[in-house]
Amino acid sequence: MRYALVTGGSRGIGSAICKALADDGFFVIINYNNSREAAETVKKEIEANGGQAELLPFDVADDQATENAITQWQDSHKDDYISVLVNNAGIRMDSVLVFMDKNQWDKVMETNIGGFYNVTRHIVKYMMTKRYGRIINIASLSGLKGLPGQTNYSAAKAALIGATKALAQEVAIRKVTVNAVAPGFIATDMTKDLDEDSLKSMIPTGRFGKPEEVAAVVSFLASEKASYINGEVISVNGGLYT
Repeated sequence: MRYALVTGGSRGIGSAICKALADDGFFVIINYNNSREAAETVKKEIEANGGQAELLPFDVADDQATENAITQWQDSHKDDYISVLVNNAGIRMDSVLVFMDKNQWDKVMETNIGGFYNVTRHIVKYMMTKRYGRIINIASLSGLKGLPGQTNYSAAKAALIGATKALAQEVAIRKVTVNAVAPGFIATDMTKDLDEDSLKSMIPTGRFGKPEEVAAVVSFLASEKASYINGEVISVNGGLYT
């Protein structure tokens, strides 16, 4: 059995990634923090389509809770390990920096880059021992381009890109690859508060992307076909560049 863990897998891009990996034959571990009902729906949809999934709730920003959840899962799967990790969990708390309070900065950092650290350091050791793994980090156009009102989010996603490139060099010798996917404007709950009509005029394709279009890239990076792609950032943004 091949296991894939998707953090923040209950909604939006995370939900689409869970379904795509299940279609690829992975047993998908759906992580969520608060959205249990949404996570249960994703699980049921996967199973209705002939796939396998389970829920693993924990807050990626909480290092101890993350360690406890992963350790308990591993203890109950002695002969298995998570061979694909998708670090998707993330939050936005937008504000121009001059009005951004410390909580808005800290919460975004703790989830978007702290969550990467908390989850990955526990999972990657098993990948290295087994000499195979795929780590795929969901970054953002904001981390490449920088967007006004998102100094915290842009900083966290830029840090995630740097971490991707560094870790890729540390673990490649053990046949573990580390890559990032940087979505642009994707139609999800996370972007529903944006002015879509105004933003579409900036995008060469003239529309927001679909979660499934991001999931397709993740599916490829998680496969054997991507074994020589390492330390890369693949943009899924309709041609919107800096």
